[in-house]
Formats: sequence, C-alpha cells, structure tokens
Amino acid sequence: TGPMNSECLGNILRITLSAEYFKDKYLSFSVVDQSGIAWELHEAMASQCGYTVTYSNWNIEFRASALSCHSHLEKDVFTVTIQVKASHTPNMKNATTHLKSARCCYGPWSPRELVCESNYMEVSVRREVPQFVKEFVQDELEDWTSAFPETKAGEASIWQIVFHQPEKKKALLVSDAWSAGYGINTTDTRVVLRIPYTAGQIQLVEDRGITFSSVRSSTFYKQLWMILMVDTAMACPVDGVDYTNKTITWTVPKYIQLLSAGATGFKDVLIEAGVDLHKLSVKEMASRKYVLLNDLNAITMKIPIGAEGGYYKTSVRSGQHGAKYTINVFLEHQWEDTKWGLTKHTIIKEIETPFEQVELDITNNADLTARLMNVTVGTFLPDVELVNLTIEEANVAVPEAVQHGYLIDEIRYPNGSKAYVIGVPFDATSVKKEYMGANKRAHILNVTLTFIVHPTSETFVIPVITVSPVEDAVLPSATGFCDVRNFHLIITHGNVDQSWQTFISDWQLTPDTVKKYNYSLRENGTHLAISVPFLSSHVSYEDFNTSGIKASLHLTLKDGTTSTNKRDFSVSCIFSSSELIQCLPNGTVVITAIKLVGDADLDTSLLVLRDRQCKPSLVTEKTATFKFNVNTCGTSRKFNSTTMKYENYVLYFRPGTNTLLYQLKFACWYAIKQTLDVKYESKKNPPPSIKPGFGSLVLSMKLFREQSYAEPYQESEYPVVKYLKEALYFEVELLHPKDVRLELNLADCWAANSQSQDSLPQRHILLNGCENSEDSYKTVFHEVNYSLRVKFPQHLKRFEVRMFTFVQGTTLLQE
Repeated sequence: TGPMNSECLGNILRITLSAEYFKDKYLSFSVVDQSGIAWELHEAMASQCGYTVTYSNWNIEFRASALSCHSHLEKDVFTVTIQVKASHTPNMKNATTHLKSARCCYGPWSPRELVCESNYMEVSVRREVPQFVKEFVQDELEDWTSAFPETKAGEASIWQIVFHQPEKKKALLVSDAWSAGYGINTTDTRVVLRIPYTAGQIQLVEDRGITFSSVRSSTFYKQLWMILMVDTAMACPVDGVDYTNKTITWTVPKYIQLLSAGATGFKDVLIEAGVDLHKLSVKEMASRKYVLLNDLNAITMKIPIGAEGGYYKTSVRSGQHGAKYTINVFLEHQWEDTKWGLTKHTIIKEIETPFEQVELDITNNADLTARLMNVTVGTFLPDVELVNLTIEEANVAVPEAVQHGYLIDEIRYPNGSKAYVIGVPFDATSVKKEYMGANKRAHILNVTLTFIVHPTSETFVIPVITVSPVEDAVLPSATGFCDVRNFHLIITHGNVDQSWQTFISDWQLTPDTVKKYNYSLRENGTHLAISVPFLSSHVSYEDFNTSGIKASLHLTLKDGTTSTNKRDFSVSCIFSSSELIQCLPNGTVVITAIKLVGDADLDTSLLVLRDRQCKPSLVTEKTATFKFNVNTCGTSRKFNSTTMKYENYVLYFRPGTNTLLYQLKFACWYAIKQTLDVKYESKKNPPPSIKPGFGSLVLSMKLFREQSYAEPYQESEYPVVKYLKEALYFEVELLHPKDVRLELNLADCWAANSQSQDSLPQRHILLNGCENSEDSYKTVFHEVNYSLRVKFPQHLKRFEVRMFTFVQGTTLLQE
C-alpha cells in the first residue's frame, strides 16, 4: 500500500499512483538511470524510450517496457526506477519528490517479440552478434559500397536502419534515427527497435479488412568483413473494433503478411487475452460473459458493454452530458513458423465506446414541515464534480452558496456513483412565488448547476427548475368606509400580491393617475390606503333619490405579468344629495349632475340647464358641473314670507332632437327676512393697520401643456422644448396656508438667462402685478374658476407668455 504500487506483468512493469493521494496536484515524471541521473519524461521521450503514462478516474498508471531506455536488464531480471514530483502549482514550486524502484523477472524470451502499446510499437529480435564496441574503428566506407548499397554511411557508425517503403528505401544511421524519434537499443542477446505512432516512416496497410500501423525495416551491423542484417518489421492494428447490440467486437487477423514474409508452416502455440494486462482464464471470461474465438484467419474477442473489467467515464458532447464505456484489453498471440521459430505478439488496446447521452433524474422531495426544497440531481459517475451554481444570473461557487441559503450535499452510492442534493428554504429570495389559487402558492426554484469532469476538465450545465405547491397563500384583504365626501379603502397585503397592480374601473393607480384625479394613495409596506372623492370619474352611481346618492367604488388587483384579475374589492355608500349643490351667498350656484350606471348612452358634455345655452363648465365621463348666477340660465324664483326659492333643471335631450331623456331638478333657498339678536357696544376702534410679522408661505409654479390647465409637465420631462412665439401656460399656487381669507397676488415676475434669479440679462413678464406694457408680446392672465382640483380659486394665478430667447445684438445667448 502507499501512494505508489508496482506490479510485474510479463515484459511490462506497471507502477500505479493513487489518484486520491495525488488529487489536485500537478505531476512530473522522471526515469532514473543506473548512474542516478533523472531523465524527465515528456511525450516524445516516452514513446521513444518505451514508457507510457495514463490517467483514469481512480488512478494514474506508469508502464515501462523491460527493454526501455533506462531499465537495467541483467539476465532475466529488469529494474526500473522512477521519480515523481507533486506540486499544487503548475510551476512545480515546493514540489514533493517520490521515488519508486521495482524489479521484475521475465523469461524465457522468444526469438521475436512484438509489443503494441498505446503510444509506441516495439520489436525485439534475438541477435547472434556482439554488442556495440565504442573503440571499434570502422573500415573505409568504399570497401562496403560494392557489397550493399544500404551501407553508404556518412559517419563512422556500426548500426544503421533501412526503412522499406513502396517508392524507395531510406537508410538512417543510429544517431539520425534517434533524432527522428526512433528508439534503438541492444542487450547482450537482443536488438530492439521502438517506433512511435507519429513516426514519419509509418505506413497504414490493410490486411483482411483491418488497418494496421506498420513499419518495414532492416537493421544492419558491420563487423570486420561481415554484414549482419536483422529483420525488424513491425505492425499493430489500428481499428478492428465494432459496436453492435450492446457488444464490443474486436477482431485481429493472424499471420499478417508484413510480419510473415518468407515464412511457412504457421502453427498457433498460445492465445490468451485479459483486461488491464491481467490474463483471464476460460472460467473467468465466462463469468464476465466475454467470448474469445480463434478461427483459421483471425482472433475475435467479444465483450458486453458495461461488463466487469471496464468502466464508464463521463463525456461531454456539444454541452450534453453523456458517458462512454472504456476497457483496457490485451491479446497475446504466440505462433511458430519456419522463418522465426516462435513469435510472441502482445497487443495492448484501450477500447472506448461512442458517446451516449445520459438523462439525469431531477427529483424534488420538499419538506413542508421544515419549509425546505430538497432537490436531488443525479446519478453521476465518480469523475463528475459540482463546482458552480447560477443563482439569479450570479455565478456562485459551491462553498459560497451557503450565503444564499443553499445547502449542498453529495451522496455516494455503493456502486461508486453519486448524486447531489440541493436544499433551499422556501423563503429564500431566489425561490420565486406564484399564486396558484385555492390558498396555494407555487414555490419555484430556478438554478443552473455547472459540473466539471475529471481529469479532462470538460464542463456541462444542468438547469434545475422545480415547483413545490404549498398551502401557505395569504390573500390581501380590505376594509372600506366613507366620510361625507370620500371613499376610503384600506388593503392589508398578503404574501401573494407583491407584483399585483391596483386598478380602479380599469384605470391603473399610478402616482400620475393619483395626482391627476386628486386621489390619495398611501403605502407602508403592509397596508395600502386609498381615498377617492365620491364625485370622481371612477365612481359608479347606482341610484339617486331624495334620501341620497348610492355610489360604489370598485377596486381590482391584477397580475402584473398576465394582467389577469386576482382579487376584487368594492365599497358602497350613500352620500347626501346636498353634496351636489352649493348655493353661495353672492347668488352663485354650483350644481353637479351625475350619470347613473344604467345611463350608459348619456353624454355628460351634452347636459344643459333650462336655458340650453348654459353648458357645464367642468365635464367628466360621469359628472357635469355647472356654475352660474341665479339670475341667469332660465332660473325661476318663488317667494314666500321668509325665503326666496331659485329653481332650475339639468336636462339631457336625445342628440339632434327635442326628446327629453334626463331631468334633474334643483333649488336654492335664500332667507329674505331674518331677525338676529346682536349685542352692540359702542367703542372707538383704532384705525386699521398692517403689522409686520413672520410666517411661512408655500408656493408652487407649474408649466402646463394647454390653456385648459388640466395636465402639467412632470419633472422627468424637463427641460421642455418650445418654438419661438409658442404659448407657455404658467400657474402659481399658494399651497400653504389654506386660509380662505388669503388671496394670492403676483407683484413681479421675470425671466433670466441662467438658474440664478439675479443674473443678467432679464426680461420682465409682470411688473407691479400687471403685464409689462413695454413688451411686444404682452402677458395674458387667465381666469381661475372653482373645480374638483381648485377648491380656492383666490389661491391661484394663471398667465400665458409667448416663447422668447435672449439675444445680444444679433447673437443668440442661449438656445
């Protein structure tokens, strides 16, 4: 046990590193030679020298050939020493060093041994010639040229390799072959050639429908007046794998032409197969439902996808989560022929099935008692890790998710798979609530999970949208009442109406609507208080008789997204009919006629008095207000001993005819004889005087769109753009105090070229309360009359000014 374990597997040494021990660390591999020098391993060196490094979900694997560059081979024992450095940073700073040395026995060797590794091909052949002698002095090159053309070497070298290609032959000295990435070595008894799959001399050839990566080569050795040649041809299958009916079928042809040239009398000696370099017996294969077939021309191995010995690993394609089944199989085929005697061919092959999309289960086991959403997402393979959550468009790492109210647990199952459970309180801000009706709310969790796959670092996302219906809806409630002139409705908010909008008679209540119609709207977070005058466009008048006016106010709460009605409230009251009429002491009568619910076709703008020339001064959809003197508009009067009665009618005729459809009779009584007891005491009163004092006046000045003074410009619309000579309608109002004895008079009014009232130049609009007589465009005053908005006309002044600009000479000072 420990972080590294070794295993001898024939002519291959395997050292396994614990993935758990080296988790989240950067690794560097080196091979230590007999002199103690560490040679750092990189991809090109590994394939040239006979080393392989693989990564899987559970471990990291280092494999070395018995004939690898820096292994020490003595008789039938080879020794390999590796050095592994591990660091938490890519620059390998503060790395820890681990050494591992292993000895393996292997023998006897076959005359020819072929190994197909995942990153190189290796052929070793028994030799009958001496090893390299460095002190040997080569004869003159000219002495050899007549014997073999391939021996023309430019350097003094004993060995050279000749690659046989369809077009030509190519000879390389040992040093050139090494520079080209080939591995060449000798032992006391063997010649070794190692070819990376990326080598330039590799050819793809086909034999019985299977493609092989192959090299035809001969290795020459000169000693004295002899030339010795060793056939070092090599071939490894590239394909031959098929996936049908949930079964992997791997086919390898026997006695392929490239490896059998000039040989006859083929005879199988041994055929064995296994997984992860472990040979399997017939019984073991049967228990795993493997099938190994040997016919005249090929060896076939069949493995059910998902069978024991392989493993699934997560894969991502186009952002979709899926899986591939991977199994590391090997085949050992030994045969005899007339040329080589015994040949041993070992093929190591990693088989990976095509991508298959995997659907994930998302289940919500809400805990209503704890008011907690428990969402389980899975099942995942062990190589998947949840790293990120997207909550309301914010990317949050898993450790930080707790700050958003999220609890994340990883569940591991006995078979190694796992799932993630995300717990979110119902009351978390990221859990949206929607009213479902029947006292239920839908608690909606919408979160995106980001996963990473180890060790490939591929990522994929899983959107999670779950809905938990809970009977916890609290609907808004309302209470209503009326005073002499107003409706009052107080709405108590529930927990479902945060996005609902308030409507009165299909008019949405907004700050602009409230201001326009002189309503009152107050909100404190828990309650909404609404006050509406009973003489309003949005009030329904149901009945009108001598006992009073029956009126109702209807309020609707609508969904802010779908505009569907969610809740309706109404309040009905009876108001005194005296609220419709004012009989002023100066003989002025103000009468308001109302339109009942049943009079849908009545146009209030066409209402008139007995004298049809008297039309309403203020019209809304449901009311018409007349203001006139008792001596006009056809008003009749009657006397008795104490009072004078003035009487008139509000009338409505069918448009274009004299057919009377509506009649409202009203009267004002004035006392003509009245006795009052007054106590009188003579006293010399001082002459009237004005005493200076201190107080506060609250004034406002507004700019209106039209002469009707119905709609002012809002603050967001400033600055207002107007053309020269276009009319500007100003209104100045005394807001406080509301004292009927006060009257607002404007003394001076001027315009300046900047926000400073004292800046120059200036233009005088009003002087001593009058228009500027020296101005070519004189200011025009407009009369202010009583209306629903104007309770005290004497507190307002309205005037009209033509648009102008400041100039100096012929130059505009400001546009």
